[in-house]
Amino acid sequence: MAKRVFFSFHYQDVVDFRANVVRNHWLTKPDRESAGFFDASIWEEARKTGDIALKRLINSGITGTSNTCILIGEKTYLRPWVRYEILKSVKKGQHIFGVHINGIKGKNGRTKTQGKNPLDYLAVSYSDSGKSITLMEWRNGKLINYDKIDSSATYRLENPAPISKRGKSFKLSALYSTYDWVGNDGYNKFSKWVS
Repeated sequence: MAKRVFFSFHYQDVVDFRANVVRNHWLTKPDRESAGFFDASIWEEARKTGDIALKRLINSGITGTSNTCILIGEKTYLRPWVRYEILKSVKKGQHIFGVHINGIKGKNGRTKTQGKNPLDYLAVSYSDSGKSITLMEWRNGKLINYDKIDSSATYRLENPAPISKRGKSFKLSALYSTYDWVGNDGYNKFSKWVS
């Protein structure tokens, strides 16, 4: 059954058409089931709003989805709204995965070198009891609490974390998979990456 996927990306990758290749690849499939997803991105509406309205759009875009796919271009890791979308997805309990898209030819017919993984710049820290988690980001060379979601970096977990995670911190790249659209045959494998 096709799942609803929220795509997180830097708008420049839409301008260059790389993000569009992934988001629209279902158009060349027989149906949505074989593509494995419905696109629940909100960027087209979001560009017209301020910060509070943008947070509401992101939150509503993530609601009703079970997956968040980060389309990783050259500067995606630097984008504050991408960080918000990823950490909001962590808080919601989404299945999260990244897809490098710089191997896709842009509108100029060229590829780019692989961008840095945004999941390397975000982290979670589990409490000793495993009953709460703190969202974190790398900023100015250090790991700091991320309190831009509901004004708190720490929140209670619905179910306690496994013993192996309690009292420990993890980069999100250690918890979630990342693929390469070209190198890992995303056109044919994307539906398997969606959970």
